[in-house]
Amino acid sequence: MNPSLREKMILQTKCGIRQGSFDFSKEHIVEAMNGSLKRLRTDYVDVLLLHRPDALVEPEEVAEAFTILQNSGKVKYFGVSNQNPMQIELLTKFVKQKIVFNQLQFSITNTGMIDAGINVNMKIDPSINRDGSILDYCRLKEITIQPWSPFQYGFFQGVFLDNDKFPELNQKINEIAVAKGVTNTAIAIAWILRHPAECSPSSVPLTRAV
Repeated sequence: MNPSLREKMILQTKCGIRQGSFDFSKEHIVEAMNGSLKRLRTDYVDVLLLHRPDALVEPEEVAEAFTILQNSGKVKYFGVSNQNPMQIELLTKFVKQKIVFNQLQFSITNTGMIDAGINVNMKIDPSINRDGSILDYCRLKEITIQPWSPFQYGFFQGVFLDNDKFPELNQKINEIAVAKGVTNTAIAIAWILRHPAECSPSSVPLTRAV
């Protein structure tokens, strides 16, 4: 890769999933990172994320792997995906590097992180806190949330934009898009960016300085 071009990019990769299971062992993290560097044809990445939680994680091994990768100059910053506050706290007890990012499902049609916060103390389904107040936790810890699949509804069930299953939602999105002179995808992303947590959807550049 052209060095001058590489410096203008922010490269992020993930590791931890292998053959349908999860593996946060030191050996796998280091091996997976070396494989990513080879495929990307670069000497380093800006961000490495642990892909979803590993129920058998030994945080001491994660700490060793992160230190090896940072000291060798192969990774600048570290993060996780789909982890709740206590899972992150367990890691940070051992990991010296700051957890900078957390990839979470969040979009106009996936609002669980918000629903629980605005329906506190109510006996309705939206009041159920399924993730340990991860939205507020990330704000407190200055962890940037990276919403994944910001145009999907459900769990990879399809795109909600221009989808007949969401007529009223799309009508409103399209009305705003026409008024603003932008695309419907821009409105869907703008809805996420409006939240003061300063989220960084996968479709746009990172927003918080690291």
